[in-house]
Amino acid sequence: MPEKTEKKQYIIDATGKPLGRLACEIAEILRGKQRPDFAPNKVGDAVLLKNADKVKITGNKLETKIYHHYTGYIGGLKSVPMGKMLAKKGIEEIIKKTVWGMLPINKLRAQMIKELKIEKSK
Repeated sequence: MPEKTEKKQYIIDATGKPLGRLACEIAEILRGKQRPDFAPNKVGDAVLLKNADKVKITGNKLETKIYHHYTGYIGGLKSVPMGKMLAKKGIEEIIKKTVWGMLPINKLRAQMIKELKIEKSK
């Protein structure tokens, strides 16, 4: 039987990194792809993201990137541009939504996103 390796906590500095590349790196760690004992049915390591407000949003995503959610009612599709989402909920929510979209769509997804802690710079 293979021996268990302990969970690590990775500290990532977001200063100057593009949002998508940062989210990809975080999703890979949360999933546990870098571990020698990787299994798709296990949650990976924890991530602490520092300086989240210094992440780089490239292009004109603030105007063109749209987040959608459905309320459950007829005609209840709500759409919010990234700029409004940033002003209303902050960069933490945008990073969390980006990482959420890169995780596999299964029952472990919610457990994996709980391992992500986001801090702004002080």
